[in-house]
Amino acid sequence: MITATDIEKKKPLAGLSESGAYQKLLAFASLIALLIGFSIASPNFMQTSNMIAILQATSVNGVLAVAATLVIITGGIDLSVGTLMTFCAVIAGVALTYLGMPLLLGVAAAIAAGALCGLCSGTFVAKMKIPPFIATLGMMLILKGLSLVISGTRPIYFNDTPGFDQISRGSLIGEVFPALPIPNGVLILFLVALAASYILGRTVLGRYTFALGSNEEAVRLSGVNTDAWKMRIYALAGGICGIGGILIASRLNSAQPALGLGYELEAIAAVVIGGTSLSGGRGTILGTLIGALIMAVLTNGLRVLSVAQEWQTVVTGAIIILAVYADMARRKKAG
Repeated sequence: MITATDIEKKKPLAGLSESGAYQKLLAFASLIALLIGFSIASPNFMQTSNMIAILQATSVNGVLAVAATLVIITGGIDLSVGTLMTFCAVIAGVALTYLGMPLLLGVAAAIAAGALCGLCSGTFVAKMKIPPFIATLGMMLILKGLSLVISGTRPIYFNDTPGFDQISRGSLIGEVFPALPIPNGVLILFLVALAASYILGRTVLGRYTFALGSNEEAVRLSGVNTDAWKMRIYALAGGICGIGGILIASRLNSAQPALGLGYELEAIAAVVIGGTSLSGGRGTILGTLIGALIMAVLTNGLRVLSVAQEWQTVVTGAIIILAVYADMARRKKAG
C-alpha cells in the first residue's frame, strides 16, 4: 500500500523523463519549423515589432495554459479559464475604476477573485463529485454571465488608473537593455511559469498533483485527504487565471466583458502540444510554454499571410485533435 510519506518522497517524472524529453524536443522542433516556414513565406514575419506581438500574445495564453496544466495533470479539465480571465479583468475594473482602490489592492482583488472561483470549481469536482468537464463548463457560463451583469455589458476603461497599462505593455527589460524591448507581460509569464514549475517539482502540493493524476484512489486509501488537495490545486489555477485577467486588461487598457470564450481551447491545445497527458499524471510547465509559443506563432503567421479568421479557427481545431490523438498514441505505446 502507498503511504503519504511514499508519495511525498516520490519523484513523479522519474520514470517518464525520456518520453517527456522526447515530447518537448518534438514540440521545440515544430516551433523552429514554424518560425522558418513563416519567415520564408513572408518577409514581414521576422520583424521586431511582429516578434514582440507574438510574445505579447503568448503572455496571456501562456499564463492560462500554465493554470490549465495544473488541473490537467490531476486528471481533470478546466473549460472556464478563458471566462475566469475575463471575470477577473472585470473585477479589476470595478475595484480600480469604480471603487478607486490603489493599483496593488485592485490587482490583488482580481487575483483573489480568481482563486475563489477556482476553489468553487474544485469544490464542485472534489466534494460534489461532478465531472470536471461539466463542473467547469457550468462555471464558464456562470462567469460569462456575471462578467456581463457586473459590468452592465459595457467595457470598463482604466484611463484614470495611472500605470495600469504598463503592467503588460511596459518594458522593464527595455529600460535596462533598449535593444530588447520585451513587454512586462512576457516577464510576468516567465515568473508565473518558474513559480508553477517550482511548485510541481519541489513542493508537496506538486507531488500530490501528479499523484492524483496517476492513481487518485491509491492516494485516498493511503489516508490523504484528496478532496482538500484537489481544491487547493483548482484554487491555485484560478489565481493564475486572475493574473491572466490583469494581463489582458492591461494590454487592452480595458476590461471587455464579452471576451474570454475560445481562450480555453488555445490553452488546452498548448498544454497537450507541450506533452501533458489528458489522462493525468504527466506534464511539464516548460512543455506548456513551448506549446503556447507554437499556438501564438501559428496564429500570428496565418494572420500575416492574410489567412481568413475562419480558417485560423479550423486550423486550431485540427491541432487540438492531432495533439489529443498524439497523446493517446503515446499512452498506448507506453502501455
